[in-house]
Amino acid sequence: MDLATILAFAAAFFVFAASPGPDNMTIVARTISSGAASGIAYGAGTVVGILIFLALAAFGLSIIAAKMAVVMTLLRYGGAAYLIWMGIRLWTAVPVVPDLQPVSGRRGMLMIFATGVALNLGNPKMPLFYVALLPNVVGASLTADHLIILIAVILAVEAVVIGGHVVLASRARSLLSTPRIVRRVNRAAGGVMIGAGVAVVATR
Repeated sequence: MDLATILAFAAAFFVFAASPGPDNMTIVARTISSGAASGIAYGAGTVVGILIFLALAAFGLSIIAAKMAVVMTLLRYGGAAYLIWMGIRLWTAVPVVPDLQPVSGRRGMLMIFATGVALNLGNPKMPLFYVALLPNVVGASLTADHLIILIAVILAVEAVVIGGHVVLASRARSLLSTPRIVRRVNRAAGGVMIGAGVAVVATR
């Protein structure tokens, strides 16, 4: 795999990862409502889901994964329901200025992480993305060396995309100085998360 091919894959994946969608909206909403750690936890879950599909592709199972309609639908609906539930909780939450807002515990972070994983495993576009792109990147076979390079590229791109969303959302969060502003932002973020959950369900 030459440098030009790697850069082409990186560019294509960046467009895929940075494009507006439920994942990026949720990262922003989680960061604004609960801090950077919450946004990063969800983002990390999405990355794990992406890498699982890459591993399936490495073993020639992308087409099988693409046909696992029932499992993928259950994962998508379960993750979407959790997003909507979090959005409703955020909408109805008592406004707390961020400096005084309790940080989610380990269990809460694991739930956020697991939601990111589930929603990506339930995304029917993921296997199709790899099926369409990988043959043009690595040819007929995907070797261990190719796999390592692709993982490195994906991690680098996702670090930029997720990090960028978290940084921007964190700056917006720093403006939350009164309960009134916090309430408005909570409702806006809650609405975004509910919308993200609905968008996930509507995805075909």
